[in-house]
Amino acid sequence: MALLGSPFFGNLPGTGTAKQTLANMPGASDSEHELREHDSDYVLTVELPGFSEDDITVTWNDGDLTVAAEQHTDTDSTKRRRGYHRTYTFPQRVDDDGIEAEYNNGVLEITLPVEGTHTPEGKEIAIN
Repeated sequence: MALLGSPFFGNLPGTGTAKQTLANMPGASDSEHELREHDSDYVLTVELPGFSEDDITVTWNDGDLTVAAEQHTDTDSTKRRRGYHRTYTFPQRVDDDGIEAEYNNGVLEITLPVEGTHTPEGKEIAIN
C-alpha cells in the first residue's frame, strides 16, 4: 500500500503507509512508540513515563497527529525541562470525530478509526 504507488517513491519519508512513515522518521525509536494497523483503525501507543495527563497534548490536523508532552521541574538550585514532540502522518482518511486517547501508567494509546476503505494513491506525472 504505497501512497504514491511507485517503487521509486516508496522509500521516501512520508510517502508510504503510516507504519512506513513512522519507521522513516528521523529519530524514530521502536521503544518510544508502536503503531498497529487494522482494517478499521490505527492504534498508536506512545511511552511517556513520568508525565502526567495534564502535561500531554494530542492534536489532529488534516492527516497529521501531533503528540507533545512538556514538564517543568523547579528545585531550589535547578530548573529542569523535559519534553517530547512528534508528528505522525496518516495516509488514509481518519474519522476526525472518532479519535480517542487514553493515558494509563505512562502509556498513551490513541485510536484513529479509518473512514471508509479508500486508500490514497498517486500517479506518475509525465515530464514534457
